[in-house]
Amino acid sequence: MSYSETTRVRGLPSAFAPLGLSGLTGLTGAPGRSRPAGPTVGAPTRPEPAGPDPVRPAGAGRPVAVPDRPDGHRPHPGRPGDWLRFAPVQPLYRARAAQRLAVLAYHGVTDPRSFGAQLDRLRRLAVPVSLEAVQRAVAEQRPLPPRSVLITFDDADRSVLTHALPELTRRGIPAAAFVISELIGTDRPFWWHEAAFLARHGGRARSICTDRPSQLLPRLKSLPDPDRRRSLQELRVSAHRRPPRQEQLTPEDLLALRDARVAIGNHTQGHPCLGRCDAATVRAEITGAHDALTRWLGEPPVAFAYPDGGHDPRAEAVLDELGYRLGFLSDHRLGPRLPEHPLQISRLQVDSTTSARRFDTILSGLEPAYRRWRGQSVA
Repeated sequence: MSYSETTRVRGLPSAFAPLGLSGLTGLTGAPGRSRPAGPTVGAPTRPEPAGPDPVRPAGAGRPVAVPDRPDGHRPHPGRPGDWLRFAPVQPLYRARAAQRLAVLAYHGVTDPRSFGAQLDRLRRLAVPVSLEAVQRAVAEQRPLPPRSVLITFDDADRSVLTHALPELTRRGIPAAAFVISELIGTDRPFWWHEAAFLARHGGRARSICTDRPSQLLPRLKSLPDPDRRRSLQELRVSAHRRPPRQEQLTPEDLLALRDARVAIGNHTQGHPCLGRCDAATVRAEITGAHDALTRWLGEPPVAFAYPDGGHDPRAEAVLDELGYRLGFLSDHRLGPRLPEHPLQISRLQVDSTTSARRFDTILSGLEPAYRRWRGQSVA
């Protein structure tokens, strides 16, 4: 039975309007289930793209809970990429993405084998580029090659060295790692890991009135930075167990990464939410990390990743003053091959366990567009 005989559809959302596809049809109900209202495809007003029947799993359209990322963000609600891969607009989004820059933002690499498979896919479908190449494109005002992809890591836990680097080196792919300077050479856990552990083991803070540990991190992030730090200290005092230690990268590890084509960038001293900091704290967080990295690396860093991914104009002013060339957001978007705002470069959120189908729809920009239409937050 043909696609048009079996499928009931609704118009694509306005997120697809940039491609002129707002009237095109193709996202469907689950097989075997009728869906209310909506014209059939029997007499389309536009030529219908060829391709396999798109699949929408039962329950799609309802938010699906997913595990938190290591830093407390909720990454990609549900798994839309697995079924969006079959949407008729995916080839069109992929063609459009060829003229965009994809910057992938990883955190830790928990599955080296899956990460390696993603890298193999990138070598087939894209052109991996280095941080230096992006910087050179900005300096020379010459766009990067079509299908350019830059791989980045935020927070830079040891898995970047132990799991990611061997896979990158094996394939000759460059990357960039943005580090939290006050953790380098220590065995301290990331503060969001520590806070979650303390809350599970009896920790309490006056500014956070909740008995649900899952609500702790969002509330901590919403506090002014002095209150966040004070609340974290209260959690430490009141909890009946101390969190396990977490071995961090050392200055020598940073040099080893840099020598293996993983550029090192600034991610502040302690990873605060800059929007909750006063101007003096914003400056201290950036310059403190800048000075430490310059001392360890023997040269100043030229790239910065905003903690929590959001742009802060006060931070950008400090970066410009210090001579930074590139600044990265985590807004789950593609950007132009020649960045228009070098200190506000978009990135796509991904992790080492992302499925191949979903990985494709993230790279094409289709999954990010779908999430924006659904109103699903990124950070």
